[in-house]
Amino acid sequence: MCFCKLFTMLLLLAVLTGCGDNLIPSNEDKRTTVQAGSGGSAVSQKTPDFAVPDINGTTVTLSSSLAGKKGAVFYFTMWCPICDTHMSAIQSSIIPQFPGVAFYLVDYVSGSVAGAADAVTASGYAGGVFTTLADTNHTLLTNFQGTMGTTVVVDNNGIIKMNEDFRDGATLHSVLAALP
Repeated sequence: MCFCKLFTMLLLLAVLTGCGDNLIPSNEDKRTTVQAGSGGSAVSQKTPDFAVPDINGTTVTLSSSLAGKKGAVFYFTMWCPICDTHMSAIQSSIIPQFPGVAFYLVDYVSGSVAGAADAVTASGYAGGVFTTLADTNHTLLTNFQGTMGTTVVVDNNGIIKMNEDFRDGATLHSVLAALP
């Protein structure tokens, strides 16, 4: 056996060994339980208030995002091709079915309102159906524990109904359909 193959096998073994029990998943939910209605970022918790500028400089708060709406969706974007695929799916398949819901893109990577506005324009979302929030202080990132692709649904009482990575939109659709 040549050295390259031996090295590759040893490297693969080291990587797999580092995975621990993750190679054999259980059906056990290892997340800590939360008290419904308590403050936090988990489903059934009440989201903390926030004040974040949108790309037009208007301050968006929890109450303003929910005013007159059934709820709000916050999608955390890095403006990458994967995020674009998710945002396009939300824009074409989800938003038209839920006119009573506010939809926000959360830009936590551009670092400024102007940078977020430039990213919106460069990505082709300017003038669209999303309101883009410039999370320059990582307020929403912290409140929702969100990163690339995280999709959060908050009902009109401020209770988190979904907080998970976007996949195919089926869960998002189901959660939105269940909003009162």
